[in-house]
Amino acid sequence: MTGEVTGRQIFALALPALGVLSATPLYLMLDTAVIGRLGAFELAALAAGAAIQSSLTTQLTFLSYGTTARSARLYGAGDRRGAVAEGVQATWLGLAVGLVLASLVWIFAGRITLALAGDEAVAQASAHWLRVAAVAIPLTLMVMAGNGWLRGIQDTRRPLYFVLAGVIPGALAIFPLVALFGLVGSAMSNVLGMAIAATAFVVCLIREHDGSWAPRPRVIWQQLILGRDLILRSLSFQVAFLSAAAVAARFGTAPLAAHQIMLQLWNFITLVLDSLAIAAQALTGAALGRGTVGVARSVGRKVTVYSLVFAGLLAAVFALGARVIPRIFTTDAAVLEAMRIPWWILLAMIVAGGVVFAIDGVLLGAGDAAFLRTISIGSVLLGFLPGVWISYALDGGLPGVWLGLLAFVAIRLVAVIWRFHSMRWAVTGGGKESER
Repeated sequence: MTGEVTGRQIFALALPALGVLSATPLYLMLDTAVIGRLGAFELAALAAGAAIQSSLTTQLTFLSYGTTARSARLYGAGDRRGAVAEGVQATWLGLAVGLVLASLVWIFAGRITLALAGDEAVAQASAHWLRVAAVAIPLTLMVMAGNGWLRGIQDTRRPLYFVLAGVIPGALAIFPLVALFGLVGSAMSNVLGMAIAATAFVVCLIREHDGSWAPRPRVIWQQLILGRDLILRSLSFQVAFLSAAAVAARFGTAPLAAHQIMLQLWNFITLVLDSLAIAAQALTGAALGRGTVGVARSVGRKVTVYSLVFAGLLAAVFALGARVIPRIFTTDAAVLEAMRIPWWILLAMIVAGGVVFAIDGVLLGAGDAAFLRTISIGSVLLGFLPGVWISYALDGGLPGVWLGLLAFVAIRLVAVIWRFHSMRWAVTGGGKESER
C-alpha cells in the first residue's frame, strides 16, 4: 500500500479488533454470572483472584501495542519477514515474563489474596482459584504477543478467529467445570480457553516464520524499553481509576454503586473507540516504515474524524437515554440520583475520548511511547489527583470525582492534539534491529 489510506481499510482492521477487545470482557461477565449462582462467598473469592490476575496482565499490554508498533514499521518498510520475526521475540518475552509471574503467584497467592480480601476463608478460596488460573498467565502474554505481530502486518481477522477459538470453548466449559469442581472450575475454564488461543497463535507463527527461533536478547531488550514506557502509562491509568473508586467509596454506598455503573459504561465505550486506535496504530507504523509521512498524517486525521463521529453518536445516545440507561443497571433511587450530574460529565469525557484514543493510536504506531507515558503521568498528577482530592476535602461528592476524571482526559486531549500537529512523532524508517 503506497497511496492514501481509505475508510474501508481502516474499518477492515478496526471491526475485527473490536471483536478481539470485547471477547474477554464478555467471557468474564459470563464467568461472574455462573459463579454468582454459587453464592456471595464464591463471588467474593473470584473477585479478589480475578482482580489480582487482571492487574498483572493489564500492565503487560505492551506485548500487544509495542509489538504492533515495531512490526508495523518493518512491514511498511517491505520487510514482512522481519515483522513476523518480531513476533518470535515477543512470544519468547511473553513466555519468560509469564512464567516468572506465574511462579510468584503460586508462591505468594495466599498472602496477596488475604491482603486484598481481608477475610481468611475468602482469601484461601481465592488463592486456590488464583494458583490454578496462574497457569494462564504465560498463555495470556503469548496471546498478546500474537495479537501484536499480526496487527503489525495488518491482519486483525486471524486474531479474532484465534481468540474466539479459545473464548467459546472456555465459556462453554464454565458450566460443567463449575458444576464438578466449584469455584476452581472457573479457573480451569480460563486456562483451557487461553491454552487453545495461545496454541493457535503459536501455530500461526510457526507457519509464517522461516528464520531462526533463537531468542535475541538485543531485540527483546528493545521491546522491554518500549514496554517500560507503556507499563508506566498503564500504571498511571490504574492510579487514576483506583483513586476515583477510593474517593467515591468515602461518599457512601450509593455514590460508590453509581460510580461502578458509570465506570463499566466508560470501559465499554473505550473498547469501541480503541478498535479504531488499533487500526490507526498499524497503519501509522506501516506508513512511517515506508517513509510516507503524509500518509501517516492522513491516517491520523481520518481516524480522528471517524472516532469523533462515533464518540458524538455514543454521547447523543447516552444523552437521549439519560433517564432510561441507568435504570437498566439499578432501580435504587439513591443510586440513580447519585448518577444524575456525573452522567453529563461522562458525556463530555466520551466526546473528548474520541479524539484522545484516536491520536493515542497514531502516536503508539509511531513508537512515541515516552511522550504518552509522560502526559499520562502528568495528567494524573496535575489534573486528576488534585481535582478528586479537592472534591473530597470540599465534600464535592461523585460529581467532583468525575470532574477529576474529566480533567485527566482533558489534559491528555490538549497534549495529544499539540503533539500530533507538531509532527515530532513522525520519525520514518523500518527500525534498526530485526531478526532475519
